[in-house]
Amino acid sequence: MAKNVVIITDPEYKKTVLIHDVRFKGKSKEEWKEIEKYLKEYIGKYYEISETAEKIYIGTDFPDEFAHGKDKMVLKGANLKAKANAAQAVGELIQIAENKSVSLDYNAKHGKKAKFGWYRYDTGLALPVYNDDGEIERYNIYKLRMLVRHDEDGKMYLYDFLRTKKK
Repeated sequence: MAKNVVIITDPEYKKTVLIHDVRFKGKSKEEWKEIEKYLKEYIGKYYEISETAEKIYIGTDFPDEFAHGKDKMVLKGANLKAKANAAQAVGELIQIAENKSVSLDYNAKHGKKAKFGWYRYDTGLALPVYNDDGEIERYNIYKLRMLVRHDEDGKMYLYDFLRTKKK
């Protein structure tokens, strides 16, 4: 997985993942199958949140949820493109996650997979906007909510990135 991704810090010390190349447009079903296949390369890895030192593992359910979940289905335009390209920076998005909040596994929908509940974190990315000459004109900033499930095995697993929204 060759990446062209860096973590930057703005003047207010807010961290954002800067993605230099737009790899995915996020428009076709075939492309989302490619994104899901790309995300499967992360399975079994873990990344640490800098703010809390929590380890977030990538389980087998993440690629499918990311590529086919309810949240993805309601996104359109630039927000859909941003979610598609977030696939390039999963580790970095986890690393800069902050503002942890806790919620329960409502209606025990996920059972053992979320036995100890759910966590949500804020994270963000920047994508380039190109002019007619193919040169970078500016970057658009997007906020995402990272959803993590706390499994009965005691580990925390990335489940999805939600609410992708241009800032």
